[in-house]
Amino acid sequence: MAAPTKAAVVLKAVKKIIVQFCPFESNVRSTREFLALVASEKARSTNLNCEVITTVKHDKSEPVVDVTFVDGERLLLKGAKLSRSEMLSAFQSYCAAKDPLGKAGAKK
Repeated sequence: MAAPTKAAVVLKAVKKIIVQFCPFESNVRSTREFLALVASEKARSTNLNCEVITTVKHDKSEPVVDVTFVDGERLLLKGAKLSRSEMLSAFQSYCAAKDPLGKAGAKK
């Protein structure tokens, strides 16, 4: 297992996260690890209105994370080709760009 990340997951700019995967496929590890990060109590406490929906399928489908932000923009992460750290990095960069407090703090 990869070393845990030091960066905290902040869901302030996120409206909904849908995680879909087939647990019997060999390429779902990164998606399941990403799900564990965003569904953790600590991450969920950063936005109590954020929905985290897990859909477990048995149809050999590709693992997918579909993130909907509060402004309506979406981020689609295909977990079959990405590591957990790549998924987390892309997710956090989108969140940082959309967090109005993060932008104000960076300007000071």
